[in-house]
Order: sequence, then C-alpha cells, then structure tokens
Amino acid sequence: MTEYLFETYTEEETKRLASKLAILLSPGDVVTLEGDLGVGKTTFTKGLGAGLGVRRTINSPTFTIVKEYMGEIPLYHMDVYRIENSEEDIGFEEYFNGEGVTIVEWASFIKEFLPEKRLDIEITRKDEYIRKIVFKPIGSYFDEICKELY
Repeated sequence: MTEYLFETYTEEETKRLASKLAILLSPGDVVTLEGDLGVGKTTFTKGLGAGLGVRRTINSPTFTIVKEYMGEIPLYHMDVYRIENSEEDIGFEEYFNGEGVTIVEWASFIKEFLPEKRLDIEITRKDEYIRKIVFKPIGSYFDEICKELY
C-alpha cells in the first residue's frame, strides 16, 4: 500500500488540504482520521466540510457520535471515541452507503464495521504548528484520488 505524506504549517493549510480532498470525493466515500487529542482531526473535518459546500459550523460530535451536515454533498461526521470497546453498531452501514461522505474520527475503535475500501488518514504533531498528515488509501479508487492530490 502506497502512503502519501503531506505537511501543513497552519490550521488554514490543513483545512485547504482537506478541502482539496473533498472536491475529489463522491457520495458513499469513507475517510477515517486517527491522531492524538488536539492534533487537528476536527480542523481537517472543517476543511472537508467546506469543500463539500457545508455552510454550518462544524464541531466535534463527541457527545452525539454522529452529526450530519448538508452541503452540495452531505457530510456525516462521526467521533466514535466514546464507543471504544463496544460492539454496538449504531447504523454505520447506512452512513457508509449513504448519500454523503462519511468521516470517522478514532476509526480504529470500530475497525470491524469499516468498509473494505476507504481512505485512512493519520495526523501527527511535529511541533506546535506543523502537522504530518499521512494518507493511506485502501483500494485503487482512493489511491487514484491520493495521486491526484499529491
């Protein structure tokens, strides 16, 4: 599996990268985000939402697990941190095969429910401002999207 490394130096650069990705995505696509608390997962999601035409303020769905945002393409934003060690399926399949793009924070907690083809993204902090963002496409479709971005 090929990995694609990006570095961003500001929150705005992180949002811009995500917005460029959004333009290449289609309904039913699933993107996962991994990274420590405060590393920029929700910032990335805000950029993705902007690229999909979402006008509402995007914030972490920590207490609701899933938030839906309407845009040119709907965005389904999941934060599954609170269901770690749970085998509860909250209807993931409906979102993953729905009319929108799904982005899942802390996706490793629901690995067994994730679709076979998806784009995994890992964000790490190099210092206070610099983020290392690694795209790990699973499937040739997402590999082509990553090549176009790179």
